[in-house]
Amino acid sequence: MHIFAVFNLKPGVSEEDYLNWARSTDIPTVNALPSIASFRVFRTTGVMGSDAKPPFGYIEVLDINDMAQFEQDVSTAAMGEVAAAFGGMVEVTFLTTEEVVA
Repeated sequence: MHIFAVFNLKPGVSEEDYLNWARSTDIPTVNALPSIASFRVFRTTGVMGSDAKPPFGYIEVLDINDMAQFEQDVSTAAMGEVAAAFGGMVEVTFLTTEEVVA
């Protein structure tokens, strides 16, 4: 399963502070979880074919190889601290998905 988190920084949160935290804490911590095949963070750069501002500044992509294990992983105190820090910096929507295959 993939989870996509689309988000913007909260007012008063600098991009530099968020990126420093993401690089030093969020990305390595989440990638170390047993349930995670891959965790990546993307900064949006534009809307294709338009000069419009993207509706979201960032997208996280979580590739989860075991959802039951993921639920255990995110219930730990360490992940609670990561989630609280993340929630303090961003306004986020988490989207669960299922792949459409031919």
